[in-house]
Formats: sequence, structure tokens, C-alpha cells
Amino acid sequence: MTDCQLYLISPLDVSGDFPQRLERALDAGTGIATAFQFRVKGIDQHEAAKLAEPLQAICAARDVAFIVNDDVALAKRLNADGVHLGQGDGEPKDAREELGHDIQVGVTCHASKHLAMEAGEAGADYVAFGAFFDSTTKASEHRPDLEILEWWSTLFEIPCVAIGGITPENCKPLIDAGADFLAVSGSVWNGDEVAAIKAFAEQIGTA
Repeated sequence: MTDCQLYLISPLDVSGDFPQRLERALDAGTGIATAFQFRVKGIDQHEAAKLAEPLQAICAARDVAFIVNDDVALAKRLNADGVHLGQGDGEPKDAREELGHDIQVGVTCHASKHLAMEAGEAGADYVAFGAFFDSTTKASEHRPDLEILEWWSTLFEIPCVAIGGITPENCKPLIDAGADFLAVSGSVWNGDEVAAIKAFAEQIGTA
């Protein structure tokens, strides 16, 4: 049994029945789906906070980390469990100063060992590599090799997240290479979320 876990990333539209879908997904992935990233774009903070509230409560009730994408101020307002920073979203140490020491800070490192080591030195709690496959959620010209996961997990204690176009069909090599988390979005929300989570759980269980 591997200790790889799922890190769910929200679709851009989290209105309507999305809270119910999140509940179903997390309940199907108990013990495996342990983090959820709130990722919305182009709306003001007040609106974002309103959308986040029910989702944060669902995560809290299931002991799932609620992480805000890109926005330190929103993470602070929500008292979120963490914030995820892209390369243009500021420094981990600044986020830590702003949000306190209990917050999880993750950093996108694309396909770069150098960026990952810098993030680790700056106090990141996890680093994210990707995109490993073509993704409909977010375009990326970066294509890391599996070797980067092996290298990181052999040398460093900080967890690494694999991201980008990951499906139940293609995730096994990432798990075998040492990914601590698989960040998944479209492969869960573009269809039946319960079936998708169960399919991922099966792959993780056999890895």
C-alpha cells in the first residue's frame, strides 16, 4: 500500500450543486482525498469568500485541508489551512509571515529542480511539479520527466505533488516514481466524481 494521496482542485465554477459534488467526492475518497484547492478566477474577494464558505465547511467536517489558490489575502480572510503559490504569486516566507506558522504553503515548480530547492529553502510545505500530461484545466508548456519525482522523494522530506492531466489510467507511473500527492481536477469533475475517485483509489491501493 502506498501513502500517495489525492489533492482535489476545484473547477472554476463552484456554484450550483458543486458543494454536493464535493461532499460525494470526499466521502468516496475517505483517507485518500486529503486536500482540496479552491481555485476561482476573475471574481472579487467578497464573492470568492461567499463561494468558499460551504466548501470550507465540507472540508473541515472531513478533516480535509482547505487550500486557497494564488491569493494570500483570501486565504487570510478565510483562515484557510493553506495557500498555493504560482511562480508569480509571491514568496513562501512572505505568505508565512502574513498567515502564521500553522498554514501550509505550496509552490508551483514546473519542471525545475532549482525552483523546487529554492521553494524548500524558503520554507514551502510542499512543491508541485507539472504538467505531466496535457491538461484541459490549465495550459502549461512545462513537461517534467518522472525522474524529477524520484529525485525529489529520494533526497527531500518535503512532500511533492504531481499535477497536469492526471487520470486513473495514467497515474500509476507517477505513484511509482514517488509522488506524495496527485493533484486532479478535470478527471474528477468532468464526469462522475464518485467513479473517478474510486478509480484513483484503486490505482493508489495497488501501487
